[in-house]
Amino acid sequence: MKLTLTAPCHFGLESVLKFEVERLGAEDIRVNDGRVTFSGDESLLARANICLRTAERVQILLGEFDAYSFEDLFQGVKKLPLEDFIGKKDAFPVKGWSLNSQLHSIPDCQKIIKKAMVDKLSSVYGISWFEETGPVHQIEFGIHKDHCLIMMDTSGVGLHKRGYRQNSVIAPIKETLAAGIIDLARVYPDSTLYDPFCGSGTLLIEGAMHAMKIAPGLRRRFAAEKWDFIPEKIWQDERQRAF
Repeated sequence: MKLTLTAPCHFGLESVLKFEVERLGAEDIRVNDGRVTFSGDESLLARANICLRTAERVQILLGEFDAYSFEDLFQGVKKLPLEDFIGKKDAFPVKGWSLNSQLHSIPDCQKIIKKAMVDKLSSVYGISWFEETGPVHQIEFGIHKDHCLIMMDTSGVGLHKRGYRQNSVIAPIKETLAAGIIDLARVYPDSTLYDPFCGSGTLLIEGAMHAMKIAPGLRRRFAAEKWDFIPEKIWQDERQRAF
């Protein structure tokens, strides 16, 4: 299945993330403020989660459209191919944000999107009530200047959670931001890296992982690993490939 994937990142790291995505073999790469969008299949989805250092998460872009009213939002969501990803028992909570748009009430947007999804999936599956006891498919919306993106999160916990840290310290630098700094600093296997203000060692750890080409997501799991439409073997193959 060909998917449109999108990965948000810290502002200023778009170029770094773009090169990361290119190295993974993605196609149709587009760069926007704080986000890189690209195309690929289920294997690339797994590879992106396991290997991307500067992305905050990996999302499937279900669709985008202009929404000036709640009716526009409702009809836009109903047209999306939701049944390709969400099963009868799957959970699909909704969250998101709106900026400089006519639809500025987040709770109201959440309700409209949820209602539209229920209407669409009800017509597909022939049921009127969804128990939502299955794997979570977190739906996220973003509305900027009346243009709406509807996405489905595949990562679960943010990708800055690498899995190597049990406890945090006060005001730590985020691992994804540290990875971006390391990339821009051009750290190589024979580099000597110093951090005179080292707290929890994030820059040093990310520098070592970058230099030794250790995939940041090898020690953790992702939300999409529980989804039916992505075979478990894909995750196994991509983890083996990342070693």
